[in-house]
Amino acid sequence: MAYSGVKAMDRPDKAQKRVCPVSRKCGGCQLMNLPYADQLRMKQALVNKLMRPFGKPAFIIGMDAPFHYRCKVQAAFSTTRGGQIVAGVYRAGTHTVVKTDGCLIENETADAIVDTVRRLLPRFHLTAYDEDSGRGFLRHVLVRVGWRTGQLLVVPVTASPDFPCKEEFVEALLKAHPQITSIVQNINPGHTSMVLGERETVLYGPGYIEDELCGCRFRLSPRSFYQVNPAQTEILYQKAVAFAGLSGGERVLDAYCGVGTIGLVAAKSGASVVGVEVNADAVRDARVNAALNGAENAEFLCADAGEYMTAAAERGERFDVVFTDPPRAGCSRAFLTALATLAPAKIVYISCNPATLARDLHTLQKSGYAVKKIQPVDMFPYTRHVETVVRLSRSDMNSCRNS
Repeated sequence: MAYSGVKAMDRPDKAQKRVCPVSRKCGGCQLMNLPYADQLRMKQALVNKLMRPFGKPAFIIGMDAPFHYRCKVQAAFSTTRGGQIVAGVYRAGTHTVVKTDGCLIENETADAIVDTVRRLLPRFHLTAYDEDSGRGFLRHVLVRVGWRTGQLLVVPVTASPDFPCKEEFVEALLKAHPQITSIVQNINPGHTSMVLGERETVLYGPGYIEDELCGCRFRLSPRSFYQVNPAQTEILYQKAVAFAGLSGGERVLDAYCGVGTIGLVAAKSGASVVGVEVNADAVRDARVNAALNGAENAEFLCADAGEYMTAAAERGERFDVVFTDPPRAGCSRAFLTALATLAPAKIVYISCNPATLARDLHTLQKSGYAVKKIQPVDMFPYTRHVETVVRLSRSDMNSCRNS
């Protein structure tokens, strides 16, 4: 359950009793030693400051239990000078692995599976990959957990396709964690900072898991994009769709649609949805998810969103609502120009970076849009990140904001 407003700021903070022993070495949770209520205050103040030219934001929506929320866990593997295999996270700005015995923001079952893999490696004479020499076997382990379904996908990322004692290793892992739904070997032979490679081999199960979000079902493969905090994502998407005010019959464009999460939630209202995404793998997953949910009123296209919008405007097409959920860099100038050319009645902008959000809102304001509602959501407790959803409408710039 999430909470927000003054009550969120004033509630007793259980976080003060929890301390991460590697927080200074890891750097992943920049706010680990700050009480959660103070984190919310800080994020609220940041959003208030950057959104001041556009209106007053609502109270930030935080989490009632802001621990172990990450349902996607990626662990790096290495070997110490003493020959011990360790698993953990990279120290900020380096590729030095900081050993973790359990992370306060990661799913506990996923962490336990990572630890089991670490302990199984010596038994089967398998080694951790060494980036300097280019030798070794296991680079990473990725674990996805279905938030509502409880399904588990385990992805060992190996430097070569050869997997000695593969059947025995899988059997031992399943014996320790019989709840695992699928195991997929990902092969990444390159000298790269990318976690996942292009080749995959299914070792157990169907090669994917499924999860539920906002009443929709989504198939998650190793390379699928899916928000790591589904509990807060559900709140974020529900707020975004509510901002759109869909009643059925509208034409909706979901730019940067990914695997179709927002678009399919919007399609439940009866709106006709077009999702546009430049990543072909994500579009494939989005189409599968549309079929999975029987969403005949949603189609997904592989294209650059800006180019698609410009071409649609030239064809005389009209959209009532455009959802956009860009990366941290925000929307490009070309995208914003195309969006203004398409001229939808409403824009729902979901941002993971309030600084680039403020920049883009200034541009959209000059194009004839007024900000009507601003809602921050704490998607990543104990980090500096904050998500914000904004509704804009084409209207008189002197009209009342946040109405």
